[in-house]
Amino acid sequence: MALSDHLRELQARLLKSAVVILLGLVVSLFFFDEIFDLVLTPYLSAAEALGADVSTVPTIGGAGGPLMLHLKLCGLVGLVATSPFWLYQIWAFILPGLHSRERRWTRVFAAIAGPLFLSGVVVGYLTLPKGLEILIGFTPDALTNLVEFGDYLTFLIRTLLVFGIAFEIPVFVILLNLAGVLSGAALGAHRPWIVIGTFVFAAVATPSTDPFTMLILAIPMLILFGISEVICRLLDRRRRERDEQAGVGDDELSPL
Repeated sequence: MALSDHLRELQARLLKSAVVILLGLVVSLFFFDEIFDLVLTPYLSAAEALGADVSTVPTIGGAGGPLMLHLKLCGLVGLVATSPFWLYQIWAFILPGLHSRERRWTRVFAAIAGPLFLSGVVVGYLTLPKGLEILIGFTPDALTNLVEFGDYLTFLIRTLLVFGIAFEIPVFVILLNLAGVLSGAALGAHRPWIVIGTFVFAAVATPSTDPFTMLILAIPMLILFGISEVICRLLDRRRRERDEQAGVGDDELSPL
């Protein structure tokens, strides 16, 4: 395909993803009260643990604040709920560049990528009360922390998306391996740096910046990285065996 064809395909897939996310947002508006209670629960749990040091009722300001609250909250739900679809669109854009044997991973990717993203979001949600408790706990005793709900919602969205995307990184490592960009041996050779980089990423990416949340993000990422390295090594071995049987590798000059 020419570059212009690739760009048109990318535009079409981005448009499909945007439409589906927008539909998810519209549907979420009908369940706003239930979603709002779910989002507010981590804050109320942290406020209860801290006692009188924090207000149990968040505040919201501005005439347009309530409208933006509806759009941001339902937009988040639409993005998370439709993640299997737009993650598949990413895979489908890469798919034409793979061999026929590698395309068989389509079903595996579709079955794993969405649940992994949702699992990351769930883990991020479960860490929120402890992260909020640690952060708000720095409030001096002479002060009462009045949390603005817009800031809290931004914090929650960043946390959930960071966890969701972080859980997807090993999947894209396997995609790079299938595309011939990254080998399992290279992952093994750079494993110490991957471990250090994972903890640095977890420390920088988590909005709460507390050690508890960092560990909750870093440990599952390292486990997933380990699984992805094993899968990449198996794929590399199968690829070498296939090339040996064929007699000529993909990047070797044929005698013909």
